[in-house]
Amino acid sequence: MSFKKQEIYGALEKISAPGEGKNLVESNSVTNVVVFGNEVLVDVTIGNPTLQAKKKIEVEIMKIIHDEIGQKIDVKVNVKTKAIEVKPTSIVEDKSIPGIKNIIAIASGKGGVGKSTITANIAVSLSKMGFKVGVLDADVYGPSMPIMFDVAKERPLSVNIDGKSKMQPIENYGIKMLSLGFFTDPNQAVIWRGAMATKALNQMIFDAHWGELDFLLIDLPPGTGDIHLTMVQAVPITGAVIVSTPQNIALADAKRGVAMFKQENINVPVLGIVENMSYFTPEELPENKYYIFGKDGAKHLAKDIGTTLLGEIPLVQSIREAGDVGHPVALQEDSPLEEAFREVTKNMLTELVKRNENLPPTEIVRITTMSGCGTK
Repeated sequence: MSFKKQEIYGALEKISAPGEGKNLVESNSVTNVVVFGNEVLVDVTIGNPTLQAKKKIEVEIMKIIHDEIGQKIDVKVNVKTKAIEVKPTSIVEDKSIPGIKNIIAIASGKGGVGKSTITANIAVSLSKMGFKVGVLDADVYGPSMPIMFDVAKERPLSVNIDGKSKMQPIENYGIKMLSLGFFTDPNQAVIWRGAMATKALNQMIFDAHWGELDFLLIDLPPGTGDIHLTMVQAVPITGAVIVSTPQNIALADAKRGVAMFKQENINVPVLGIVENMSYFTPEELPENKYYIFGKDGAKHLAKDIGTTLLGEIPLVQSIREAGDVGHPVALQEDSPLEEAFREVTKNMLTELVKRNENLPPTEIVRITTMSGCGTK
């Protein structure tokens, strides 16, 4: 059968563009129509970026062409989303967390390197040094702080602060904390899109009564994704600590984590790298060190990228056991592991003092535009 491009445009005038209030042709949503024999290619650009809207308009275009012109036409539809302007949301406008002096992000390039364990024990070490400490568990898909601090069954209460209802962080061992683990079923997977996770984090940051804190440690998820961007847009992070293990694949991911914070539009100072699982020492051979995952990997990486090795934490069974029972190993008085975490924390504080003396306060990241992508 034969048909003309004008017939295709005529059919498309009977479909409304999602959210536009006009038909596809009138709203200039149809960017191109190509007719080649029995085939039709229609390029459409819409304002609604959701997959549902894209699929809906694709189905409607195919149906109207088949109904109005011919059932045997081979119709291909390419739906793209318009580049849209996203105004800075309330999360980045004139907001700060009153009473919090330093915000430290604890990050890792990959999962399984013990980032949450390092976060928990640095928090304990800071508290034992006399600082007021809070922990925000921002690992939305794998929150573990409630277990590590033996408060998994606790739930934050609502308190009235200056006429506003606020969440009261859970407190144990002198450390305040909030985590999505307090609000989700531990037996269910957290299946959230980025916007939902962002909203939840926004509430835990700004709708909580943190009080006066010297440090708020943010336990970030592995990688360099949406949650990381949310945090640097939400609060002015004073500095970041990167956690890695010695093997090459973990170090490569850690390098990417450092690069993210050093990007020009993010520009969060990296205080240093903590090498976890540096070596294994058997209980029966306390003087022996076995470098199972390699030796001095984080030390060389720190030198290569111009940052500091904050310390090395050994691979010891008691660290894992202490976390599992909700009693971080840094709580153990006069133990080698307490000393190891104290050393890491002291080195972090040294780098923080240098950072605060030599650099201006970190600004929140302001990103105002994003581009859409096409689907077929």
